[in-house]
Amino acid sequence: MTAMHPEASRQAVVEAALVLLERMGLSAADLAAVPHPQGRPKVPTFADYVPVVSAAVSAGTRRAYGSYWNRVIEHWASRRLDELTPSEIRQLMAYVKTHVVARRNARGGRSAEEHLVAALRCLYQQAVDDGLIAEADNPARKVAKPRRLPTTRRALPDTRLAEINAAAAATGDDPELDTLILRLHTETACPRGGALALRPQDLDADQCLILLREKGETVRWQPVSPTLMGRLVEHARERHAPPGGQLLRYANGRPITSRRYDHLWTRLGRQLPWVRTQQISSHWIRHTTLTWVKGRGVASDATFREKRQDTRPALQLRNLHGERAGSASKVAMTCDVNTLLYQPRRCCSHFCCIQRPP
Repeated sequence: MTAMHPEASRQAVVEAALVLLERMGLSAADLAAVPHPQGRPKVPTFADYVPVVSAAVSAGTRRAYGSYWNRVIEHWASRRLDELTPSEIRQLMAYVKTHVVARRNARGGRSAEEHLVAALRCLYQQAVDDGLIAEADNPARKVAKPRRLPTTRRALPDTRLAEINAAAAATGDDPELDTLILRLHTETACPRGGALALRPQDLDADQCLILLREKGETVRWQPVSPTLMGRLVEHARERHAPPGGQLLRYANGRPITSRRYDHLWTRLGRQLPWVRTQQISSHWIRHTTLTWVKGRGVASDATFREKRQDTRPALQLRNLHGERAGSASKVAMTCDVNTLLYQPRRCCSHFCCIQRPP
């Protein structure tokens, strides 16, 4: 058998490769356009990449996922993103669940597991967008979040809501601030972040409207009662809130934080044992108002939006025109005459006396 010349053998291989490429619908130019593996971005470690993602996300996302990213760095700082497996993520989920900080409303660490998976998905999605890994190589997408348990939150009866308002107005170092916070949440059903983000320039006193900026960069105009609007304007003036600054402030002019809510409900829990036992919070006030709106058959005047990955409804005004058209307006006006709301009456330097509205 005669041996084939090396050049002829090479030519035969090239021709066979060209035939195969033609059958695959490709050309030699297509192969040349593919970057060499050495030209692809180097996959970073978690210690190197977490700060990049943290700087790219919003402040709210950073607050929600920051502690979980720190836990990831604690366990996998020197590991590359493409080295992690779904099994290792599940192992970290089990660790986080057993080492979660026990709180009064803890539900066995399920929320910590859910937030860990969400934090990793955010991290890896950024890596996919940056071209560091392929979508198919994303291990966080292969790990399911734990199923959410039904909420224990429910609407408060009128008598219980009245007790909360009365206790807030009769105790504490700043009853005026605390009753204003409760009234704001009762009328608008806004979450805590919306109240903290409220500014004096967001008040339209002529039309009794306030601009609420809430979770997910949601912005909505919300009708309020003349009583609440007057108290908001007075609060901003007396506590020297700048037009573009935070409205809710302490008596010394310092803006409040979420810690004020923590102190408020802790104090109310001492005054009202059922508040502590049932773990009542501002979310219950929000839920109470939304339940009131739906229970009176005016849901057609309000849009109950389902936020992405968030099943909590939000009251959103559909039409700003017409004093009697919107359910949000009905909530605001009802709050002005409903006897479930205790109103503080100024008789000295503090809101220490309580009276019902006429």
